[in-house]
Amino acid sequence: MASDSWAQAVDEQEAAAESVGLDLKQDNFRNNSLNDKAAQSLLNKLIRSNLVNTTNQVEVLQRDPTSPLYSVKSFEELRFPQNLIAQSQSGTGKTAAFVLAMLSHVDPENKWPQCLCVSPTYELALQTGKVIEQMGKFYPEVQLVYAIRGNKLERGTKLQEQIVIGTPGTVLDWCQKLKFIDPRKIKVFVLDEADVMIATQGHQDQSIRIQRMLPKTCQMLLFSATFEDTVWNFAKRIVPDPNIIKLKREEETLDTIKQYYVICNSKEEKFQALCNIYGAITIAQAMIFCHTRKTAGWLAGELSREGHQVALLSGEMQVEQRAAVIERFRDGKEKVLVTTNVCARGIDVEQVSVVINFDLPVDKDGNPDNETYLHRIGRTGRFGKRGLAINMVDSRFSMNILNHIEEHFSKFIKIKQMTF
Repeated sequence: MASDSWAQAVDEQEAAAESVGLDLKQDNFRNNSLNDKAAQSLLNKLIRSNLVNTTNQVEVLQRDPTSPLYSVKSFEELRFPQNLIAQSQSGTGKTAAFVLAMLSHVDPENKWPQCLCVSPTYELALQTGKVIEQMGKFYPEVQLVYAIRGNKLERGTKLQEQIVIGTPGTVLDWCQKLKFIDPRKIKVFVLDEADVMIATQGHQDQSIRIQRMLPKTCQMLLFSATFEDTVWNFAKRIVPDPNIIKLKREEETLDTIKQYYVICNSKEEKFQALCNIYGAITIAQAMIFCHTRKTAGWLAGELSREGHQVALLSGEMQVEQRAAVIERFRDGKEKVLVTTNVCARGIDVEQVSVVINFDLPVDKDGNPDNETYLHRIGRTGRFGKRGLAINMVDSRFSMNILNHIEEHFSKFIKIKQMTF
């Protein structure tokens, strides 16, 4: 266990820590909001120009043990098209998979909607549409239309585009109320980002209503980055009699990461410890995590005044702004990225050699957030390299958080002595 022998010296800080804890709960609650889930998904799409390399095995779960397909071992044996539920992490090619499915089913001679793709947000629909346009550029006879807010069509319009992509509410209106789409003619129905979809109020019900209007011959495809029970229950209602393909997320490990903690008595001492760390070791690039936007902004300003090239990433920024900041950091234009939890997962930068928890992660109830800790320090020690994680401890409250993290991962975190 990390030692608490110093606790007596910081007892007077406990009232302040409890006060800060209220701010932390509110900020983490915002970070876990429904909008953040959709924003994180969009951010992953914007910043990933290449597929994720993975060594994981694809797991194919056949729908019926009595079926002759039950024992197939390869995609070639699956005899598509069939209904499908697919789960894998961001960047593994889910979008390309269902775009190919739609393009291969379209008959360009027929000038009406034949493929329907539903995304949870306007921005995600646009991103998927861009992929369709890129992959279909050598298939000019096939046209795409967006069923999204702002795309107003005159009543009585009969769509001639073969592929429709949009958000659930608008797609439902186009099928049911405005009659722009004849759902009986849809060959392929794709529901993308299912985990985001069910987290957005109303989308789950709208998606089910769309699905019920489609013919039994329509191929149903559902894709999700995660596969919690809520996603699985939703998927079973949307996709009848499915094949299931899973690609498990690579387990992040702490085995290649050296972990330390530093005892400080104030925010200013934590900043001084940062400066001492930079003076003592060679750092290619570093990520520094804070609880709140206010702390992140203050810290970025202080580091800039010390002459460091600093980028700031926080939740109030537009997704496109966040993506631009991450790209600059990835390109090495800034050496330090100060961020809140918006960057805790999904960002792979090979040059990151140090991760610093300026504030230890807690959930909205003030309890240790072990998963976020893993994702945070997992930004280092990647690509087969050794990494370094340093945790700032400034109260009995944060010491208790660190002790719980140690217990959860069964990893000893060493103290790093600092003089101020």
